[in-house]
This record gives sequence, structure tokens and C-alpha cells, in this order.
Amino acid sequence: MAMGRERFEDLVADALDAVPAGLMKLLSNVVILVEDDPPTHDPHLLGLYEGYALTDRGWDYGAVLPDRITIFRNPILAVCATETDVVREVGVTVVHEIAHHFGIDDARLHELGWG
Repeated sequence: MAMGRERFEDLVADALDAVPAGLMKLLSNVVILVEDDPPTHDPHLLGLYEGYALTDRGWDYGAVLPDRITIFRNPILAVCATETDVVREVGVTVVHEIAHHFGIDDARLHELGWG
């Protein structure tokens, strides 16, 4: 599937807009980015959460850089045949990475259907 970066970023923004406002208000110290490619050691990675999950933050959490949620354009486009597929996969990936911010691990996300 071919898609320009601007359109892909619009789909990520749409996916974020679809997350309930109450949940988005709970995101704390997080930046959401779009990159073309994931780290070379994991070329099929669709998204990545880097930081301290809310469940891991203690009394000493402070003065740290924002957590990062990165959505990777090229791997998502590689697994999608249509724009509808991209919309769905971006939505799933955004929810999946936000869930990591709340301390939900991959095993639980797969159980919940957000694999």
C-alpha cells in the first residue's frame, strides 16, 4: 500500500481523536510521533512505547523527558492492502501503544483483541 506521510499522519490524528476524551486526559507526559521506519533490529514493528508506564511511576518520578509513542508508517503500510486496512491498523496500533502507557502488557492486549 502506498500512502504519503501527511495522509498517514492525518490517520494517526484521527485514531487519537477516536480515543475517548476521558482516557486521553489521563495520558501524562507523553508525546506521540510518526516515523517512517522502526529500529533496524525489529523491522516489522508497527508501534513502540518508550517510557515509564503510569503503573511504574513512584514518588520519585519527576524531571524526566516525556514518554514516547511512535507509530511506524512503512511497516503498517506493508501489511495493509487498502486505505481502510491502514485506518484499522493505525487505530489498533495507537490503542495498543496507549495501553502500554497504562501498564497493560502485550499478553493482556492480545487477550482483549488489541494484538
